[in-house]
Amino acid sequence: MRQIVLDTETTGLETSLGHRIIEIGCVELIDRRITDNHWHYYVNPERKIDDGAFEVHGISNEFLQDKPRFFEIAKKFLAYIDGAELIIHNARFDVGFLDYELEKLEGETITIEQHCRILDTLVMARQKHPGQKNSLDALCRRYEIDNSQRSLHGALLDARILAEVYLAMTGGQTALGLDESDGEQDLGYSQVGRQPVSRSGPLPVWRGNPESEQAHLEYVKFLQEQSDQPVWE
Repeated sequence: MRQIVLDTETTGLETSLGHRIIEIGCVELIDRRITDNHWHYYVNPERKIDDGAFEVHGISNEFLQDKPRFFEIAKKFLAYIDGAELIIHNARFDVGFLDYELEKLEGETITIEQHCRILDTLVMARQKHPGQKNSLDALCRRYEIDNSQRSLHGALLDARILAEVYLAMTGGQTALGLDESDGEQDLGYSQVGRQPVSRSGPLPVWRGNPESEQAHLEYVKFLQEQSDQPVWE
């Protein structure tokens, strides 16, 4: 089973105002395992970025001047996601922008849904945790996922965090506790999906193999690339 966790950054909030995509980040899951086959591009939007959007992602017009335009990477992007299930937080936003970009391509009109199934983790989270905040940051707190590197939004980093959130949401673990609510307060705890581990006797120890050690090193390198100064340094 191939799934692609996707996030975008944009020049603003509305395609009706001509806003465009400036970054696409994708993380691949194969049979619920994160691979190193991620896909990431910055995109020249051929227009200015709104001040409010810049405050969110910190990507400047100057930085994007020498980056490819969407039509130059469209075939690579569609080939990468083709046939997979896309996992997106607030999919309506990202898919709307992607379809807007695809509409601008010459030839036959293409939509994302022609290439992929789409799973919206925001819809899933609202069903699992009604009445609570279900932003990506709120879900990281609820599922105890470290997002300390997320001082600014970035498509690839957010896709990686969302991948971990999705795996936690669908792994049968219980999230107890009360978050700030969207309106009404609701405990919203999910059903326990696994039995507690017995603590009698010594704890089992699983030794890593060379493949897992290499995967760990690659993940550390991935984190280093997302931050000027990782906290462990």
